[in-house]
Amino acid sequence: MYIHSTKVRVRYGETDQMGYVYYGNYAEYYEVARVEMLRSLGMDYASMERTGVMMPVLELNCKYIKPALYDQEITIKTTVAELPGVRIYFKYELFNEAEELINIGATTLVFVDMVKNKPCLPPEDFMEKMRGFFD
Repeated sequence: MYIHSTKVRVRYGETDQMGYVYYGNYAEYYEVARVEMLRSLGMDYASMERTGVMMPVLELNCKYIKPALYDQEITIKTTVAELPGVRIYFKYELFNEAEELINIGATTLVFVDMVKNKPCLPPEDFMEKMRGFFD
């Protein structure tokens, strides 16, 4: 299992008139968390795409528990609980500054060969880094 945490500060433009984070912005927070998780492994989307593999989102689930508010620092805990294959599953837990759970979510991404436009296995360098967390 691989777990990574990152922080984001809620910007004014991400909120609605009530000062709550607009519901659609949670998908962007999940993306920030995924990108930072990959960076923590020494990987990034750009390097995968240069090798001919992209990772589109196949599914997104989101449950709102409490609102995130303007200027709060949100901690996003990202978990990959199973070794990736053609698909990779991410789970997210978002916490406010009081460490209260405010949102849970999940995304499923699929590794796609950009030339064939078909699902494929993850790049081997990515799998080498991930295997160490699942042995």
